Amino acid sequence: MSENADVAGNVQGRPKTLAEAKQWMKDKLAAKVHPMNLVSQEDGERLIDALQGLDGASWAAVWGKAGDQARTLADRARENGDQGAAATLYMKASGFYFMGRFPCPNHPDKERCARAERETYVLAGACWDNPVQRICIPFAGRSGEGSEIVFLLRRPQGIARPPVVVMWGGVDAWKEQMTAACNAFLAAGVATIAMDNAGTGESPVKGVQDAERQFLPVFEWAARQADLDADKVGILGRSFGGYWATKLAHLHPEHIAAAVNWGGGAHYMFQPEWVESSRYPDSYLMELVETRQRMLGVSTDGEYIEGFRRLSLVDQGLLDRPSAPMLLVNGKEDRQCPIADLHLLTEHGSPKAVRLFPGGHMGNTPQTLPTIVQWLSAHVKNRAGAA
Repeated sequence: MSENADVAGNVQGRPKTLAEAKQWMKDKLAAKVHPMNLVSQEDGERLIDALQGLDGASWAAVWGKAGDQARTLADRARENGDQGAAATLYMKASGFYFMGRFPCPNHPDKERCARAERETYVLAGACWDNPVQRICIPFAGRSGEGSEIVFLLRRPQGIARPPVVVMWGGVDAWKEQMTAACNAFLAAGVATIAMDNAGTGESPVKGVQDAERQFLPVFEWAARQADLDADKVGILGRSFGGYWATKLAHLHPEHIAAAVNWGGGAHYMFQPEWVESSRYPDSYLMELVETRQRMLGVSTDGEYIEGFRRLSLVDQGLLDRPSAPMLLVNGKEDRQCPIADLHLLTEHGSPKAVRLFPGGHMGNTPQTLPTIVQWLSAHVKNRAGAA
């Protein structure tokens, strides 16, 4: 294989063609992994084959129509009093709408899918054994920023004051994609708060250098709840969100029992040479640059490079500070986030735990999420021992 071709056969340096994108999606569908993990094999193959293009209108037309059809059936089931069927169908609709806005709503039709995804997810989650509560709290944003933070709270059954893990995704997996991780923590007796990463979903801020401002009010809200044991919370940042988990662990250890950076960067990821080499990684379907630009709130390549450069935690002088306990997790062959960032973090500041897995970005294996849940649950349940 040529050094210019990745393991999936996609030549680095250009976007995937429609045919390549369809094959990529079918591979993810068969493996039942992000972003195809919410779609059944039968539905997925049918809808992938129906795609006429990767542009926003063509893309959203197929997935959005499927979402509308499932939502109509869900509404009908709810009207008939069949809450179980309604919940299943609303979740099915949410999965279709998620694909309709994926990887980011950079077209009006994809934006419609994003709104519908949020609506149907909450409707589905309201019927679960550990129901979803959509909570809004005030946010003192700057001019042009939002005025509230939205997050999704779920509580384990039978525990009066459970500890709490706050989690968020990267640039394309938002709070509605945290279900599997939430379920795993709930099964371990831990309450979950799923929120949007900076610059994504309903986040009130863009991914600017000090966007950690949006996480602190959520930690403070949790600490005030009499029915939560959350003087200190666990935090889990997935993919790009691992960057903010790392920064928060160094800046605000007083709020954090322990932190997990699952596939996020720290310094090398934000350098121009990595920005250039990671434009079209095999692990990403399409529009990674556009999605990152939207997260940053920029529109040109120069602004993108400069926005990333400002995020370096080395240049911000943070990494030699004492931090909350940290677990660093990634795949050994990640091409979206350089593995060098993980090694860098182990060479600075407080000692950190590390777990590498086979494969590419985030090291998704059957053992990865259970490893994270076990480590982080132990820390939030025994904060004195984790301090």
